[in-house]
Amino acid sequence: MLLLGLLAALCFTTGGVFMKHADGFRQLLPALTFVALFGLGAVLQSLAMRGTGMAVTYVLVLGLEAALALGFGVWLLGETLSPVKMAGMGLTLAGIALLRAA
Repeated sequence: MLLLGLLAALCFTTGGVFMKHADGFRQLLPALTFVALFGLGAVLQSLAMRGTGMAVTYVLVLGLEAALALGFGVWLLGETLSPVKMAGMGLTLAGIALLRAA
């Protein structure tokens, strides 16, 4: 479940990068790429949900996606990483850990 969730989050996050470059569907190739990646991410998330609770899997994927989006934003898009963003990400990851432990 964890590997499928991570792969789903990676698809969604990479799709988000292409969404940024799609410029509101004005750029066809990035737009088609993000739609395909979001579709693949949804399939992977669905597979990750087999045999586990929806809430835990959904939050796991969203949390991993948030962490990856923060990293990709800084690394690929030149966004800033502030102490507040880092604290927020720490709280998000702590929430994932708590849900998985429950």
